[in-house]
Amino acid sequence: MTLPLYLLAALAEIAGCFAVWAWWRQDHSALWLIPGLACLMAFAWILSLSPADAAGRAFAAYGGVYIATSLAWLWLVEGQRPDSWDLTGAALCLCGAGLILWGPRAG
Repeated sequence: MTLPLYLLAALAEIAGCFAVWAWWRQDHSALWLIPGLACLMAFAWILSLSPADAAGRAFAAYGGVYIATSLAWLWLVEGQRPDSWDLTGAALCLCGAGLILWGPRAG
């Protein structure tokens, strides 16, 4: 349940931020901000559904998924294929996210 939730949150956050990017950096209509803000609100709500025991831990673990999903967005939406450094960095981040989320806890 956690990974699909984080993937959905990442897509919502990236779409929301991309809408602002498109308006600000690519001279698209300000109307892009409407779905962008809706996506960012959805992102915050979706991430709050994380089963993690603390918000900070949920956000930290989510960060690794966000990085990997951002690189998929780079490839699929922006048409730029991630290079081996991108993929290696994302793999390291996903390993770190897994340790944060599923590592054994004392007590």
